[in-house]
Amino acid sequence: MQPRDLDLLNSVSTPTLHPDGDRCVVAVTRPDFRADAYVGQLWSLPLDGRGPRRITRGFRDTDPLFSPNGKLLGFLRAAQDGRAQLHITDAAGGEPLQLTDQPLGVSWFRFSPDSRQVVFAARVPESGRYGTMDGVPAPAEDPRLVTRLNYRMNGVGYLADKPLQIFLLELPDLQDEPWVPAVGRVAQDLPGADAGEGSGLPTARQLTHEPTDHATPVFSADGSRILFTASLPAGRDGDLVTDAWSLDLAGGGLQRLTNADGAALLSVSHPVESPDGSQLYYLAGELGENGLDFVARNTALYTAPAGNPESSRRLTDVENVDLAEGPVVPVDSGALVFNRTRGRVELLHVSADGGIRPLAGGDRVVIGAAAAGDTVAIAYTDADTAGAVAVVGTAARLTAPDPDGAGNQGPTGHDGAASSRPGEDPAADERTERVLADFSTALRERTRVVPPEELVIEGPDGYPVHGWLVRPAGDGPHPVLLNIHGGPFAQYTGALFDEAQVYAAAGYAVLMCNPRGSAGYGQKHGRVIKEAMGTVDMTDVLAFLDGCLGLHPEILDPGRVGIMGGSYGGYLTAWITAHEHRFAAAVVERGFLDPVSFTGSADIGWFFGGQYTGTDPERVAGQSPMAKVGQARTPTLVLHSEDDLRCPVEQAQRYFAALRMNGIPAELLLFPGENHELSRSGTPWHRRQRFEHILRWWHEHLPVSGADQHNAAMGVAAG
Repeated sequence: MQPRDLDLLNSVSTPTLHPDGDRCVVAVTRPDFRADAYVGQLWSLPLDGRGPRRITRGFRDTDPLFSPNGKLLGFLRAAQDGRAQLHITDAAGGEPLQLTDQPLGVSWFRFSPDSRQVVFAARVPESGRYGTMDGVPAPAEDPRLVTRLNYRMNGVGYLADKPLQIFLLELPDLQDEPWVPAVGRVAQDLPGADAGEGSGLPTARQLTHEPTDHATPVFSADGSRILFTASLPAGRDGDLVTDAWSLDLAGGGLQRLTNADGAALLSVSHPVESPDGSQLYYLAGELGENGLDFVARNTALYTAPAGNPESSRRLTDVENVDLAEGPVVPVDSGALVFNRTRGRVELLHVSADGGIRPLAGGDRVVIGAAAAGDTVAIAYTDADTAGAVAVVGTAARLTAPDPDGAGNQGPTGHDGAASSRPGEDPAADERTERVLADFSTALRERTRVVPPEELVIEGPDGYPVHGWLVRPAGDGPHPVLLNIHGGPFAQYTGALFDEAQVYAAAGYAVLMCNPRGSAGYGQKHGRVIKEAMGTVDMTDVLAFLDGCLGLHPEILDPGRVGIMGGSYGGYLTAWITAHEHRFAAAVVERGFLDPVSFTGSADIGWFFGGQYTGTDPERVAGQSPMAKVGQARTPTLVLHSEDDLRCPVEQAQRYFAALRMNGIPAELLLFPGENHELSRSGTPWHRRQRFEHILRWWHEHLPVSGADQHNAAMGVAAG
């Protein structure tokens, strides 16, 4: 894969299944160099195998959802200004009807059970900000008075002056006459500016007004209430606690559904009721006694009787099952959830009594699921596709007896023996699966997609380090790039990864692993680096490198090795190069490089560093790359985005300056208009230029041989 091939990376949304179970719809989105933006449309996938069909032609159509009665298809449509608005169309086909014109766009919506209403979330800007007042551009806006710690978010910016609020609107009849604006004599006779008369859009009623974010609103099963999450009261500060709330549409007010007195403090997300309204389900992670201890906390599924939320129960093993990928898909027999485990994300069915069955797993990452009747559809990525859709499981499978007579509590970490990996559960092997569409055919036709090779390397202390090798075409030994992921409580997977594919196509062997501190291997695995960053995580990364070099000397050249990583991966890259001088060069991207300045400058700085590195100045310095930068000897490309609020640009600027002042060859590459997500969702041209600069750096400091270049070229041609 070449940097120019980014526009072939078709990503697939969560599917929506028609209630009849005869078809599903997904959004397929890709980077587009012509528009320098992400474009995409909706596709209908019949379950009878007739093949996919594009059904919309908007600039960017996303988030499709069928109404419960199956008559409507809702979705978000964004023009080139990037502000998505809610649209509906007849599920049988037809011209879409726009429902909203929110100043900053709509980010989420759900239908009512009777399909007559829709609830949606949109950011509401203060008057005079964000273009809401003519003649007041951003530099001329009023000053902001900050009174709380949590006041910014990467990719969003300031929060208090544009909180995420919840709206309700009545759905129009698609058979009504289309609205047309009045002109001439009629327009002259109309009374003043009426929003509904003047726009033709239905009037949306704002349900929430507190200056804080109100997220993921959904209807209760009977349609009488709205469930959502928020940190209320709005002035609450100093912890990470969020609650599920219920808003009575008949005027009964708000009810808090979680974090009852005396219970463990939780960060709650995705509340939803069972189809019959008897059970409340939600995801939550524990936060310790201070409400701040988020480090490597697995997300669990909770349930409670819908009429008695105080009687909540945790249904999944908080040590070994991690449902952080969200959300919750309610079904008659329980809930479908997404578990990240050992470099994979699997779909699990969890019954109300806590029994767990895998529905879709294997060597892939399940990114979304939908259920209708006896049908379950998933969207996923794997080693050779960036997006595919399949049908898995049935209602009969969900309610089948547990083969061992007790709820299987899912996969374990390194210290456990049990596993619920698909293929090991006899009942899981009985499922049938049909792929409905694979949207990476064009990518595989134009370029060579290299499957990763899974490896487990035992470290010097006997700890197993799990990871992958992506080898370039042809005979080796090849130069090696050691990649380190961000997080740190995240994971590399075996799914198609543009980074590894681009570097392999350029002639480099790519190594990537999930050291201690990563997600997917249990909380103990993740929490061991709390107040001990740069210890066993560094040991594991280097052990994986050395083990792979020894295991595959015919593939990997130990004399030609580079190291790179982003965010926490940038941290560990900078930390390692201050302690090891064996690397030809390094790339430190969007790095967490100085815990001290991070505290006041990052959107998460007020809690992140204190929880990961602690607060004792000597211990913090003992985990800080900036405190050790004088020991670094490795030529380093420092790469950062100017609008990064997660790891602010000052982290890169100060680190780069220190390297140069110490006489170390270093370059600073800054991307305007981009934030912490540059490599994943930055503008297409910036993503391409990022790859081109990184490859230039490696070709200068870790050049591939003539044979490597020939092999890479032949591999691309063969692909």
